[in-house]
Amino acid sequence: MGWDFSTDADFQGHLDWARRLMIEEVEPLETLDLSREVLERALKPLQDKVKSRGLWAAHLDEKLGGQGFGQLKLGLLNQQVGRSDFGPFVFGSRAPDAGNAEILGLNGTPEQKRRYLEPLLAGTYRSAFAMTELGNACSDPTLLEVRAEPDGDGYVLNGSKWFITQASTADFFLVMVVTDPDAAPHRRASIVLVDKDQAGYRIERDIGSMHDPEPGPNSFETHSVLTFEGCRIGADQLLGERGDGFVIAQQRLGPGRIHHCMRWIAQSERALDMMCERALYRKSHGRVLGEHQSVQNWIADSAAEIHGARLMTLHAAWRIDNEGSRAARREIGMIKYHIAKVLLDVIDRALQAHGSLGYSTDMPLESMYRTARAARIYDGPDEVHRAVVARLTLAGYEVPVDGVPSEYVPRRREVARQRVAELLDLATT
Repeated sequence: MGWDFSTDADFQGHLDWARRLMIEEVEPLETLDLSREVLERALKPLQDKVKSRGLWAAHLDEKLGGQGFGQLKLGLLNQQVGRSDFGPFVFGSRAPDAGNAEILGLNGTPEQKRRYLEPLLAGTYRSAFAMTELGNACSDPTLLEVRAEPDGDGYVLNGSKWFITQASTADFFLVMVVTDPDAAPHRRASIVLVDKDQAGYRIERDIGSMHDPEPGPNSFETHSVLTFEGCRIGADQLLGERGDGFVIAQQRLGPGRIHHCMRWIAQSERALDMMCERALYRKSHGRVLGEHQSVQNWIADSAAEIHGARLMTLHAAWRIDNEGSRAARREIGMIKYHIAKVLLDVIDRALQAHGSLGYSTDMPLESMYRTARAARIYDGPDEVHRAVVARLTLAGYEVPVDGVPSEYVPRRREVARQRVAELLDLATT
């Protein structure tokens, strides 16, 4: 039958090791106000431990230096890695580097892999993926406007990109640009590689956000405005074929959403842990919080939602492993918007259980809450994923005969009467 919820002993050992590393050595660093440089130095020995364990960049295929685990195992690993924002950095699976490495591995030329992928995997380079534009709804990437005009043996880029993650510390960029404006909507764009010291490119500013309202030199993650003015690149900086931008971009999204969702589940579990602990000792109106029905409901609902979210995500991962990302589109869409809501709801309940303490920076919940809000926006807003899920679900249905509902009782009753009559005739012959 092949229906098995167990984890093999060897891989469970990896999961247990990753959890201990996160709790004992990574999460304590969240409490320190370290400069970016000092933080990276502090994380380096932990990265070395991960590499020695054979878990570095585990999302990549074995031929690219990964482990070839498949999405189900990667999902389980990300449930541990996602306990802290620092986790993906320690395990070499931080966005946007992880997704960029995947599409470089799948589409890069040997020279592009040597120039960009190898240092990215070694952790000596960082990267950014530049698609979003302020003037366009980038939930519909067919609206992109930043152009890459053919020019001799290369292209010239003009335009601005908005809210580009890790741009201010990136060594190179994968930029989605319009190369063929008159082509079919999903053939207009290509992806090009741009170096940080390329002439004609500049970072206008870092953008404040809910996660980091006042980004500065020591911000761990920033989002920036990029401007290209006559930025000339060579033909060898085109990734894949011209017009393949949408196809290539999709390669990084399906598996990436599995990883995001399992990390959100890790954050939800951590919030539930804090809420349960609070419920056991904090007293109100003569009883500990855990004896009040409202708090019991919060705990029960959170536990059920997290359990359901985990099963949904692992099932989507299983489908990707066995049938491919395209076959799992409905499941991937469902987990993206559903688990984003679970994440926000569980953190909100945990914060409420802590009152002013949860609202303060003396607990991690306020930061977790601010960070979690972005889950409903990036990698496609909830509304787009709901529309995809609805469309794929409706595709499995047909209009009923004569426009009469299939479950219409009067018609079903008549059919049932005829069937009963037939059965009675058979019984008496």
